[in-house]
Amino acid sequence: MTGVWSAVLATSAGCYLLKFAGLTVPQRVLANARVRRFAELVPVALLAALSAVQTATSGQSFVFEPARLAGMAAAIVALLLRAPFLVVIVVAAAVAAAAHAAGLA
Repeated sequence: MTGVWSAVLATSAGCYLLKFAGLTVPQRVLANARVRRFAELVPVALLAALSAVQTATSGQSFVFEPARLAGMAAAIVALLLRAPFLVVIVVAAAVAAAAHAAGLA
């Protein structure tokens, strides 16, 4: 049990230090157009990667589950139509649930 709490405390300290490092970056670095563009695109890329992994894997194995893929496809279409993020989530969940209810799971 001590090892778990040590890991929790170390991770918490690391997260705090990472946040603090972001606050100490000089303004001239943040004013650079490349840095600003990078900061805007990294969260999008990470969210896309996490979504893809959660859609296509279960544990450490690849899964082909049509209901998940239908939900992801619906989310992509909603994003292409410029729907608000909350609408994208609701549409994806509704399509995945409907596909699952229709026996596509």
